[in-house]
Amino acid sequence: MLNALFGKHPRGLPTLFFSEMWERFSFYGMRALLTLYMVNHLGWDKAETAVPIYAAYGALVYAFPVLGGYLANRFLGYRHAILLGGTLMSCGHFVLAIENDLAFYAALALLCVGNGFFKPNISSTVGRLYKEGDVMRDRGFNIFYMGINLGALTAPLVCGQLGQSVDWHLGFGIAGVGMVIGLVQFHIGRDRLDGQAEPENPEALFVPRIAGLNTLALTWILSFAAVPLIAWMFVEPWI
Repeated sequence: MLNALFGKHPRGLPTLFFSEMWERFSFYGMRALLTLYMVNHLGWDKAETAVPIYAAYGALVYAFPVLGGYLANRFLGYRHAILLGGTLMSCGHFVLAIENDLAFYAALALLCVGNGFFKPNISSTVGRLYKEGDVMRDRGFNIFYMGINLGALTAPLVCGQLGQSVDWHLGFGIAGVGMVIGLVQFHIGRDRLDGQAEPENPEALFVPRIAGLNTLALTWILSFAAVPLIAWMFVEPWI
């Protein structure tokens, strides 16, 4: 039935489809609430505080994929980068559910860094599933983007409604649950990617570099360690 509708695609495509769908659900669910939360719940001035913070978030969340994509191509491989990014974003959504200004800024930083690792590399993995010149490749991306649109469509309806009508932090928490579902689904389906998301030299990831820590461990540690610095950019918006 599915083959008749969409044609024959690599078995890893559904894994990436649902992982991206849930990630976009969490991403747009949070964005649907962010400015309203700052203005209506925290009582921050829209022009002086809420809009600059939202603008800083929008800039950083699309800037970090440059670094995340480079690190994945150079060292980590797509799978490790996606898992790291998804973990950071899950933490960000749940921290955002905490009633505290410092937690709020830290959550935004976690989401920005996490998106940098997740977003470019899951899309790149889709392309790696197909051989060069495969006519089904474009169709595969079309199916993949349907997952993006589905997640983006349902997120404001679920998270936005719950956040405004029931509790702001419940809305953020549901966005976090969506991200966890996507992350777990990706981990369970990793074997369906047929090695296309692995680094070119997997052994190099686990060679001790600094203080006995390997490249993968250092990347995880430094990614979380960067959160306070990124959070400060929201305390003092630079745009």
